[in-house]
Amino acid sequence: MQIDDLRLAAALLRERSLSAAARSLGVTPPALSMRLRKLEATLGMTLANRSARKLHLTSEGERFGREAYDLLQKLDSLRESLQRDDHRLTGTVKIAAPFGYGRIHVAPLLSRFSRLHPGLLLQLDLRETPWPDRHDSDAVVHVGVIKDSSWVAHPLADNERWLCASPAYLREHGTPRSPTDLAYHSCICIRENDEDVTLWHLRPLDGKRKGESLRIHPAFITNDGSVARQWAEDGMGLVLRSQWDATAAVATGRLERVMADWSFGAAPVVVLVPTRKGRSPRIHALLAFLREAGTASGA
Repeated sequence: MQIDDLRLAAALLRERSLSAAARSLGVTPPALSMRLRKLEATLGMTLANRSARKLHLTSEGERFGREAYDLLQKLDSLRESLQRDDHRLTGTVKIAAPFGYGRIHVAPLLSRFSRLHPGLLLQLDLRETPWPDRHDSDAVVHVGVIKDSSWVAHPLADNERWLCASPAYLREHGTPRSPTDLAYHSCICIRENDEDVTLWHLRPLDGKRKGESLRIHPAFITNDGSVARQWAEDGMGLVLRSQWDATAAVATGRLERVMADWSFGAAPVVVLVPTRKGRSPRIHALLAFLREAGTASGA
C-alpha cells in the first residue's frame, strides 16, 4: 500500500462525490476511479458505491478513510518533529471558517501569521457550515454556541447579537423601545443552520424584568448575513446581526443599534481543534496567534 492510497481514502472520506475528490487530489475523475478500483482489488473489498453525482462509502470505506487520515497526520507530525530547526514551522495547516467572518477577519489574520511562519502552507476553506462539516480540517473557526462536540474549543472573541436599523427606517417607522414594539416593525431574518430564526430570545440587561421569547413574522428572509445587513442599511427593516458584522456599519452611521438595553444573546467566536494530545507545533502556534490577535483587538 502506497501513501497515495492513504491520500485517496482520506479524500473519499471528506468529499461528497468522485469528481470533488479528484479535484482535491489534482487528478481527473477517470484516473481516480481507476485508482479506486485497483485499491479495492488489492484489499479485496468494496470501499465506495458511486454514481455520476454521489459517492457513498461502505462501512469498510469509512473506517479505511478515518484511519488513513490519522496515519497521514502522524506521518506529517513525524516529518515536522525531525526538522533540525525547531523554530521553523513547516507543513500544511488547513483551516475552515464561515464565509463572512472568514473573509473579513480570518483571512487577514492568516496573512499576518504566514509572514511569521513562511515555511507553512496555509489552506483556508470557507464554508456555509464549517462546523460540523469539518472534513479534514486541522482547525475550525466557528461563530455561535457549540452544543455538542468532541473537539476542544478555544474562545477567540465575544460576539453579541445587535438589533439594528438604518437611520432612514427609524425616522419613518419609529424606534422600538420594548419587545412588544417589534410586532409593528418589518424584521429581516437570516436562515442559518437548523436554528429557528423566527424565534427571538430577549433578556433585559437591568435584571429587573423577565426575559421574553418572541415569534417574529419576518418581512424578508435570506441565508446570507451580508445581504441581510445590506437590506437593513437600505432601510428595509430591523435586522438581528452579529456584533462583528454590524460594528463598522454602526460606527459609520449606516446603521443604528436599537434596544441596546436588551440582550439578544451571544454567538461567541471559537476555534476548534480535534484534541489536546499529539497537537503539532504548527497548531500550537496558530492557536497562540489567534488568541493573541483576539485579545489585542479588544474582543
